[in-house]
Amino acid sequence: MARKPRKSKGNKSTDNHEILGGKCSIFRVAQSGDVWQFKMWVTEEQKYLRKSLRTKDFDTALIRAEEKYLQTYSDITTGRKIFGMSLGQLVSEFIDWRAEDVDAGNITKGRLVTIKSQCRHVLKYKSAELKISELDRNSFFDYEVYRKKSVTGTQSVTIRNEQATINQMIDYAYRKGYAHFAKFDFRKISIKKDKIGRRSVFSLEEYDKLVRFLRSYSSKKQCPDEALRNERLMIRDAVLIASNSMLRVGELWQLRWSDIVGIETRYDEQENPVNLVTVSVRAEICKTRTSREVVCRGGEYFERLKKRSKYTSANDYIFASTNGTTRISKRKWYAHWKNLMEGIGIDDYAERKLTWYSLRHFAITCRIRSGVSYLDISHLAGTSVSNIESIYGHWDDAMKRSAAMKNFAIDKSGIIVR
Repeated sequence: MARKPRKSKGNKSTDNHEILGGKCSIFRVAQSGDVWQFKMWVTEEQKYLRKSLRTKDFDTALIRAEEKYLQTYSDITTGRKIFGMSLGQLVSEFIDWRAEDVDAGNITKGRLVTIKSQCRHVLKYKSAELKISELDRNSFFDYEVYRKKSVTGTQSVTIRNEQATINQMIDYAYRKGYAHFAKFDFRKISIKKDKIGRRSVFSLEEYDKLVRFLRSYSSKKQCPDEALRNERLMIRDAVLIASNSMLRVGELWQLRWSDIVGIETRYDEQENPVNLVTVSVRAEICKTRTSREVVCRGGEYFERLKKRSKYTSANDYIFASTNGTTRISKRKWYAHWKNLMEGIGIDDYAERKLTWYSLRHFAITCRIRSGVSYLDISHLAGTSVSNIESIYGHWDDAMKRSAAMKNFAIDKSGIIVR
């Protein structure tokens, strides 16, 4: 039992009492108005914890100090940081950690960009100054409500993906000893099974219109400036390659000339010459982090790209900008897409979510219609058979009617044949 304190004199600490066998102490100084303070050495963080006990009464201070010690000791034994870091610091450290996964080849640079974007939403929902020690399992329970209110039209699938990243972050914090729990509880998101992963797709009529519009879009008449015309010709070939190769937009954008294994002429069942191109998709640019080879029609598109380009060394990007080591910017990439959609009269392309990725979807659905097996498609597209079945194995009625009415067919390679 600590002895009764003496009266304090001056501004120095006059009363300092060790309690609980020296595990902590209480003290007071005149500068604090003789209010008792708690002091404890936290070995795990090599730092003293000091807290006001908010009383001038010695006996009350003893009781509060013992309670504070037991609470702090419990936090330490469960892995909770006493001083801890802020949410903003955790986000920064988590992003740095995921960046190491890019260097190790575990995730793509595109995935890291997505993670950074998701983390920005986290810091809009909770203050960057908030201490991790102040969070609990329910701190993000209403995150879905916040996201849907903050940005109208935010999809439930998008929010669920963000929640997965948030839980990856708190799991990281738990393993590092910053947090005392490893998973947040979220409000349950209900998503209809047939809408999970469903991609927007062009009708055959829309695609046909797009192909025809590309000719005028990249014509000399529409492009008096040579640099602009070369850029539009590049975009034209990018669209045609994407809709024949089933490449993801990120894979397409990052192709180098060294990825083109070869181009050869074969003959189809009607003895028509076909330019087949073999593209090597490097693991580092693939979403699934696995390499694959894609064989598809459209070798002539690569040939004319190379003929026009000033940058054709093995390591130069195919869709280069001002030099071979720089790709055409995403801003331009998507600005051209906007021009194309508006040019063919699809004003609601944003609402329908028709993007560059929709060309991959179109290519896959064309092959499904022409009878190519899901297994063969999965190898070429770099995805699983189950993913093909759940996401791409559907026809909408409008496309069925359009296909029946149009005066063209689709061969086994999924190419429109007039």
